[in-house]
Amino acid sequence: MTALILSVFASTLIFVIFKLFSKYGVNTMQAIIINYFAACLCGLFFYSEPITISKIPTYPWFYYTLVLGALFIIVFNLMAITTQRSGLSVVSVATKMSVGIPIVFGLLYYKESLGILKSAGILLALVAVYLASIKTKDGIAIKKKNLIFPLLVFLGSGIIDTSIKFLEDAFVAEQDVPLFSATIFSAAAFIGILVLITQAIQGKFKFEFKNVIGGIALGIPNYFSIYFIVKALRSDLLDSSGIFTVNNVAIVMISTFVGILFFKEKLLPKNWLGIVLAVVSIFLVALGTW
Repeated sequence: MTALILSVFASTLIFVIFKLFSKYGVNTMQAIIINYFAACLCGLFFYSEPITISKIPTYPWFYYTLVLGALFIIVFNLMAITTQRSGLSVVSVATKMSVGIPIVFGLLYYKESLGILKSAGILLALVAVYLASIKTKDGIAIKKKNLIFPLLVFLGSGIIDTSIKFLEDAFVAEQDVPLFSATIFSAAAFIGILVLITQAIQGKFKFEFKNVIGGIALGIPNYFSIYFIVKALRSDLLDSSGIFTVNNVAIVMISTFVGILFFKEKLLPKNWLGIVLAVVSIFLVALGTW
């Protein structure tokens, strides 16, 4: 239970920091790349075993982490494109609804149970995520030519969560979780550096120290969001479909309340309905899994 709560807390903190980025004019791309370095260092710091760099490529999960690191950067850029073309609500829905992918994977691949209560809880969770994420009265509108971008965000986010579950279960030893997480972030960081070099060559790069501060502030909770979700998946609290459902709707619910309390966000009636359904879905999933 503790790991799941801390994962939700860390992910909510990421939401707060992103909000502060826009307030203080932090360059999101630069901060994201610095964040990956900071998250990597966190993983190395909390790894209790001796670290031999030459040994890391011999781990069975190593090459998978390189792919995940690349996916982190790709999905982030797709999110930026989707925001520019279709708005923040579309990105929010695509990202959060992607929880359906690891849920289905858990049910099919791991043969996890699916009773009436759990099924109702998962369906309610998806409805809750949608209603809580839409902050406009008219819902979302996407032009056909831009539809591919939120679809790719949906698939990319879902594949990342599913891959983390599969890898931690199949290849990652208990004591190697910090190193596993650090390697994913280091791969994303080095790919990000290539992006910055490209920007510099094109004359689009402008360094500001506040981007470094923002990246470090983001990197610490980002590392722990991955670390604790892996720990939660390894616990006996719920199966993976239950963990991903509860984790996702809890983040949406708490992030919404944080937005109200600290950023004076106004909620529509459907947003409040989404929060109520989120609470109900958590109880249904928990009851259906235990």
